[in-house]
Amino acid sequence: MHEQTFDEELLLWLGDEPPRVRAADAERIRDIAAEFARGFDALAGIGPAVTVFGSARTPPEHPDYVLTREVGACLGRAGYAVITGGGGGLMEAANRGARDVGALSIGCNIELPHEQRLNPYVDVGLRFRHFFARKVMFVRYASAFVICPGGIGTLDELFESLTLIQTHTIRHFPVILVGDGEWDGLLEWLRAHPLAEGRIDPGDMTIMHRVSAPSEVCAIVDAGHRRQREYGRHQRRRGGHARQP
Repeated sequence: MHEQTFDEELLLWLGDEPPRVRAADAERIRDIAAEFARGFDALAGIGPAVTVFGSARTPPEHPDYVLTREVGACLGRAGYAVITGGGGGLMEAANRGARDVGALSIGCNIELPHEQRLNPYVDVGLRFRHFFARKVMFVRYASAFVICPGGIGTLDELFESLTLIQTHTIRHFPVILVGDGEWDGLLEWLRAHPLAEGRIDPGDMTIMHRVSAPSEVCAIVDAGHRRQREYGRHQRRRGGHARQP
């Protein structure tokens, strides 16, 4: 048996627990609010940033690690801080690439049954107990998502970002799929089933940008960031509450 994480205990089915156990959930609000506050306080002043997702299991000698490190460096040279989940593998590679060029490198780590330590290339490191608080940080302070090869966690982050864009919760927010041929099967399935059956719209497929070179990533991020700034200025002129890029 592994040690129970805070999130696991929070989401555990309560079954026939007495009302006093259920009532204790209200006390968790303080812990959750404090976690958000720590994240907001640490990241509020970072400037333009990009969140990079990818596998924690990819070793440094793998071509995907080399590519992701180059992506982090390209983003850093373009003036963006790089945000990752703070772990090893491709998260480490992106943070390392940012560190290589002197850009700000940020890791938002998570409490897991098998502890995931912050990689050594993080300048600002945060540790979260709640996945949902951590996910807010990935979106709130980023101008784009870069999705590198990964597993279930990476796919979760990909589809959550697509949902936020599809529902107009975030706007002009590029989602960039990195890796030559990596995403062909997934995109083919989306076209052959959800799109063909009318469960998604044709425009939903255009949200994702496939690239194979780090320079392509930076060009898309820059274009999206300009659109975000223009949208923000337009909303402020109208007296709206635009998301700050």
